[in-house]
Amino acid sequence: MRGPCSLLGLLALLVAGQCSYSPEPDQQLTLPPGWVSLGRADPEEELSLTFALKQQNVDRLSELVQAVSDPDSPRYGKHLTLEDVAELVRPSQLTLRTVQKWLSAAGAQNCRSVTTRDFLACWLSVRQAELLLSGAEFHRYVGGPAETHAVRSLRPYRLPKALASHVDFVGGLHRFPPTSTLRQRPEPQVPGTTGLHLGVTPSVIRKRYNLTAQDVGSGATNNSQACAQFLEQYFHASDLAEFMRLFGGNFVHQAAVARVVGPQGRGRAGLEASLDVEYLMSAGANISTWVYSSPGRHESQEPFLQWLLLLSNESALPQVHTVSYGDDEDSLSGAYIQRVNVEFMKAAARGLTLLFASGDSGAGCWSVSGRHQFRPSFPASSPYVTTVGGTSFQNPFRITSEVVDYISGGGFSNVFPRPSYQEEAVASYLNSSPHLPPSSYFNASGRAYPDVAALSDGYWVVSNHVPIPWVSGTSASTPVFGGLLSLINEHRILRGHPPLGFLNPRLYKQRGAGLFDVTRGCHESCLNEEVEGQGFCSGPGWDPVTGWGTPNFPALLKTLIDP
Repeated sequence: MRGPCSLLGLLALLVAGQCSYSPEPDQQLTLPPGWVSLGRADPEEELSLTFALKQQNVDRLSELVQAVSDPDSPRYGKHLTLEDVAELVRPSQLTLRTVQKWLSAAGAQNCRSVTTRDFLACWLSVRQAELLLSGAEFHRYVGGPAETHAVRSLRPYRLPKALASHVDFVGGLHRFPPTSTLRQRPEPQVPGTTGLHLGVTPSVIRKRYNLTAQDVGSGATNNSQACAQFLEQYFHASDLAEFMRLFGGNFVHQAAVARVVGPQGRGRAGLEASLDVEYLMSAGANISTWVYSSPGRHESQEPFLQWLLLLSNESALPQVHTVSYGDDEDSLSGAYIQRVNVEFMKAAARGLTLLFASGDSGAGCWSVSGRHQFRPSFPASSPYVTTVGGTSFQNPFRITSEVVDYISGGGFSNVFPRPSYQEEAVASYLNSSPHLPPSSYFNASGRAYPDVAALSDGYWVVSNHVPIPWVSGTSASTPVFGGLLSLINEHRILRGHPPLGFLNPRLYKQRGAGLFDVTRGCHESCLNEEVEGQGFCSGPGWDPVTGWGTPNFPALLKTLIDP
């Protein structure tokens, strides 16, 4: 390419505005509440930047996901290998050469790729990065409950126009680490003593969802499950052992994680990480469990992107992954959201089941030009993941039927259109619900979530050697549902069937068979004269608060055990 905006001029082009473009013009560039600037970053400090390279054949990838995930398709369950996916989406040779040439000219010598070749993770000095990414200005920031440090730019960056067809976005500049909304609620008043439980434990989970002592992994398959932890969130092996000692009950379980992928810190355990590991391993009992640790320990890393890179670089992965992580959809650029969605498509094509927490802010709320709207969460709103909402016991001290946990995230995406697999269920809800909020508050044609739910209120967790009661959030319901799906995968693998893979097309086609329908309760949202703090309400069948409902394990196993 030899035009006036060719790469021959390389870094000099970045100075000329007419020869550059902004890959993420809609990325939110405000400092999150609770964060403060510590001043400019040292020019010689090293940054970790992630370059997302343009992929090929994304439409074909989408078709293949549909084919291997739809139980009525002749290709159902015939999942792709990582090498198959790499062959399909690998960037063109022109893209690889062009980006490499540009980075080399900037002095970015320390770059690592992944098997799919569609990400480059590079180390550069702040000085090099600011020359490479015109307009960026890196500062050090600190914030959040854990006083997390981050190096970010609150100014937009631009790339040479010659890269527009080669780079989706650059990670490590703008997005601040989200903070967990996991909360410890006040202890309810005990209304008597007979037949009561004092908080949710593995035995309570197993009794409510009808698991017997025999509903555990066999240890005879290559079945495995995983959870991901971010932001200096670590579990402690000693906490897990103590949790199983206290709450392991009468079922066979493993007391140690099989594999930790990534650095495992030696500091204090995080409540979020402790919860995820303890309940994934007690719900999916006696199944080999991996923990993906992407702590974002270096201030410039985006830990969620680091996790995605790990998935794109390993041929053999656990079949079920649970993630308690989310951002407001509107806080992320369109380029970032669309690209991360393709990463979920890659996982679905490979037969991985990805479960994400629906969030703990109900329908959410934000003000746009003085008007209130509900605020969807991502990745919960992705059409290629299974999103888990939250419930409470109708009587908080008895193992009874469930109602909506008012924090349960749910609603409609403002980015992704409603996927075909949920068309009938969502249309039925919208046409029959007597409690719909005003139409101006949500995008009725968007991807609706959650898809399923589980108990999210009043858990016991052991963290830093201390049993902690009344921990609540969809961060709890997600590993529980994931563990039960791992048990179902165990039965499928023993029968010679492929793992469940991307669950949603089958889940909606079976109209929630095998799940307890949750029909009572609403979740929270905007507090104003139009909706009075109430978002959506549950009802018969699917709803945007609890999805299709919570697991009745023997019935769910029966509906999912065979192709």
